[in-house]
Amino acid sequence: MRVVIADDAVLLREGLIRLLTEFGHRVVAAVGDGDALVAAVVEHRPDVSLVDVRMPPTHTDEGLRAAVAARRLVPRTPVLVLSQYVEVSYAEDLLATTGGAGGGGIGYLLKDRVAAIDEFLDALARVAAGGTVLDPEVVAQLLVRRRRDDPLAALTPREREVLALMAEGRSNTNIARALVVSDGAVEKHVRNIFTKLDLPPDPTTHHRRVQAVLTYLHPHP
Repeated sequence: MRVVIADDAVLLREGLIRLLTEFGHRVVAAVGDGDALVAAVVEHRPDVSLVDVRMPPTHTDEGLRAAVAARRLVPRTPVLVLSQYVEVSYAEDLLATTGGAGGGGIGYLLKDRVAAIDEFLDALARVAAGGTVLDPEVVAQLLVRRRRDDPLAALTPREREVLALMAEGRSNTNIARALVVSDGAVEKHVRNIFTKLDLPPDPTTHHRRVQAVLTYLHPHP
């Protein structure tokens, strides 16, 4: 894969370059601020961008805002955002950029996940392929933010488990393995989720999965 890295921490940036290079990927640009990220995405059109949320000058959400700006200029460009802390609002802002069907890959992970190299590289590959990946900690926090008229209330406990794993970006096969059930059982649960959340048939199954995750991410009226 061709990758753009945006992180103002030089040691982490260099570590990511070495890691990705070692596993056969090509880092086409490595930058330290949001403006440079946007310019690099426009110039290189990478397979995926790896972006730190907090970058200069204020070290708040410049990286996130730059990622959103890059996706406006280069629609569907895949972005995996890394954050030191769980901020559900960041995940909301990112997923809002998916737009219409097949809106390009999006991911949000805690930086600690980078240490689990295989899982991190798998998440990066899924985002590059157009998938949606959310850190399990984000999914866990969403469960405590549901409103009283929760649209997920109609789901069975098992269907909620399936949706939580969907929100992490897992495929049906991976969900089946995690829950120790058959692929067919997972497919049935996914169909039920789409029906109960009133998600009409769409030419792209991926878009319906993203819409289900968006339901997860908007607990307030």
